[in-house]
Amino acid sequence: MSWIGEAFAMAPAGGGDGGGGSLITSLMPLALIFVIMYMLIIRPQQKKQKDQQRMIDSLKKGDNIVTNGGIHGTIVGVKEREKTLIVKIADNVKIELSRGTVARVKE
Repeated sequence: MSWIGEAFAMAPAGGGDGGGGSLITSLMPLALIFVIMYMLIIRPQQKKQKDQQRMIDSLKKGDNIVTNGGIHGTIVGVKEREKTLIVKIADNVKIELSRGTVARVKE
């Protein structure tokens, strides 16, 4: 139990935080960390999601695409109501995919 006595001995005499800091200065590092996290992680992720959604919304017949599963094909039909695409992946082979499965449009 001697370590408890040593801890109390190291504490400032006033029993508080020394009287030198305020709530704002003690929360400043936390706010700075939040701003850095926002700028480095959250903001770029939101931009990437917006770009992906813009690409999905602009898909049209004739686009060459790659799906998240790695399937390469050409869009031969678009069903707006069901939000699906009809994709030709080989001769006489067509599949129906959700728009959200498209990873990118090939140039």
